Amino acid sequence: MIIRAVIFDIYGTLLEVGPPPPDADASWYHLFHDLLQTVPRLSRLEFSVASSRVIARHHQTARALGIPWPEIHWPTVVTEVVPELARLPRSAQEEFIFRQIQTGHTTRLTSETAALLRWLKGRGCRLGIASNAQAYTVRELSEMLAGHGLGMDLFDPGLCFWSFEHGFSKPDPHVFQILTARLVAHSLSPEQVLMVGDRLDNDIEPARAFGWQTWQAGGTGQGNWADLQRLIEQPQT
Repeated sequence: MIIRAVIFDIYGTLLEVGPPPPDADASWYHLFHDLLQTVPRLSRLEFSVASSRVIARHHQTARALGIPWPEIHWPTVVTEVVPELARLPRSAQEEFIFRQIQTGHTTRLTSETAALLRWLKGRGCRLGIASNAQAYTVRELSEMLAGHGLGMDLFDPGLCFWSFEHGFSKPDPHVFQILTARLVAHSLSPEQVLMVGDRLDNDIEPARAFGWQTWQAGGTGQGNWADLQRLIEQPQT
């Protein structure tokens, strides 16, 4: 069966994720100075510990309501840990959260990945996303794409699942049920769809359960983009 749509995971698949930048602590200080006109009450480590406690509580509440793979709303978590954030206008809150995330990790979209996206789009493949993500993820991906002359218009909004918009996350089967329904609405059958992700549990296995084709990306011996292109190019029945 010809592959007509490719759905990508983001972190570990489209975007490589690395450790915090070398100037993370200085950036943490400047973040508070620039946007809140104060010094941080908490160190980066203390913030991480406090936010993890808030996340655990929110997850416990959601699971008690029958949501096995809940997704938190990161701005709510950050505002609970840094209540001063609530006094800022929405745009400044979003900037604070984006810069805060950048102190915790680095991301990179390789030239090979950018070339693959161009190639797929040129073949007429519909592109989508299935990502455990927050709103800042959209900006991270957008900025990484822009660095290669690409934009978010590569992806069909109707074929994108962002967990922060729904309150639950992969590997919940509802993620793939929702996307399968949208694909069918675009006259795409499950066997014409390829899920590309780095994790068996979150990406590959749940997609296979819905009849999608799959490709595991990242990690030693798990394939590369050239192999994926050859797979898509080969005659299929």
